[in-house]
Amino acid sequence: MKLILAILRIAKMQETKIALQEAGLPSFTAMPVLGRGKGHGDLEKADKYDPALRDLISEMPRLKSKRMITLVVADDKKDLAVETIMKTNHTGASGDGKIFVINTVDSVQIRTGETGDKTLD
Repeated sequence: MKLILAILRIAKMQETKIALQEAGLPSFTAMPVLGRGKGHGDLEKADKYDPALRDLISEMPRLKSKRMITLVVADDKKDLAVETIMKTNHTGASGDGKIFVINTVDSVQIRTGETGDKTLD
């Protein structure tokens, strides 16, 4: 099993939900998060309009609102999940997000006590 953790643009959530559903991966958790990467999107925008703003903005890096989704999939569905999220969220611009793939040891269905891959669908 793999835990897929993806940090995405808020504006791409609806499209991502639909794409995951159509790919047969409808079960996931989403939550609002704040963060920043190494990109300097604010600095690039500031230079475009007023280079003097660069110093003001660079002193206070801002956290940006994003969405984090998590889904656990069987090993054979890992590539499908990653490709679906990539295809839906890739714009080629700074801030597209990140996907982390983490090995998951087990899963337990609380209601039934079942374990393993059969708890995922």
